[in-house]
Amino acid sequence: MRVFLTGHRGYIGAHLLQLLKEEGHIVIGCDLDLYASSRRGILIDPDLDLRQDVRSLVPQDLAGCDCVMHLAALSNDPMGELDPALTQKVNIEGSVHLARISKKAGVPRFLFSSSCSIYGQGASLDLDEKAPLNPQSAYARSKIEAEKGIALLASPDFSPVYLRNATAFGDSPMLRLDLVVNNLLACVLTKGEIRLQSDGTPWRPLIHVKDIARAFIAFLHAPRLLVHNLAVNIGSNQQNVQVREIAQKISARYPEAKIVFTGETGFDPRNYRVRFDKLSSLLPNFQLEMPLDYGIDEMARSFSSFPSLSREEFEGGKFVRLSVLKKRVSLFA
Repeated sequence: MRVFLTGHRGYIGAHLLQLLKEEGHIVIGCDLDLYASSRRGILIDPDLDLRQDVRSLVPQDLAGCDCVMHLAALSNDPMGELDPALTQKVNIEGSVHLARISKKAGVPRFLFSSSCSIYGQGASLDLDEKAPLNPQSAYARSKIEAEKGIALLASPDFSPVYLRNATAFGDSPMLRLDLVVNNLLACVLTKGEIRLQSDGTPWRPLIHVKDIARAFIAFLHAPRLLVHNLAVNIGSNQQNVQVREIAQKISARYPEAKIVFTGETGFDPRNYRVRFDKLSSLLPNFQLEMPLDYGIDEMARSFSSFPSLSREEFEGGKFVRLSVLKKRVSLFA
């Protein structure tokens, strides 16, 4: 197949590009390469590499493609609060524009990278795809509005699917340390303690970054009648955990590191436990391969061979999306 992949030089995209190429697909990548400084592994190249904003794409750029996988976004809660208007332009308007020109170009399938963060402060636990949405950030709100805008374009010849990903963790050639599991691990290795900014009680659904990439591959091959214009939670019921449980698992691996509750953020309203039964029903042969314990061990091994991860680099924001975006925000003007 011929696949158009946005965000191929991002945290998830680096894995997804590799999986697509391993399957023998032709891949056109589109990415501004905002996070070049966070590269710490080997990246493979797409067959065609477009370094541009998705908002500048035209239907001709997508000619002959069988699927668009749209990962590119301003994927950071603090950045969304810093500039909500910019988040709207990129995450909503950019996504709907890409879907619209994909339809014009005759692309039959559009896989949109959404997020379980849209459930926000859940009115109850065990939220499925029909649960009320209660977003707590501009980023989460942008994902909801993008889903709505893209859904209006659905037709017999254009099938969008909305992959509501759980919170990612795990190693990647394009590292992120602003995700809860990765952040707590990096904190241990650079500061010698596990620092929780809340009381640790909020629930989070978790998924290894490579399992997200594998889910996109699964939906690429899924029959149209099964997935047309559907929103699907991507994760596993077994990987809903409280933040303090993550800290305890890391503490078990690093018993010398104390768990410290800093109280910096106080009450964290982002509290959601999610159900993934729909994913299991639609794609019964798809199973997550990399549980949380595996991801912790994997990153611990990776960090042990990564001597450049100093406390200064960790605090300096080289691997933190907000710090990078603040420096390069002019690219989206």
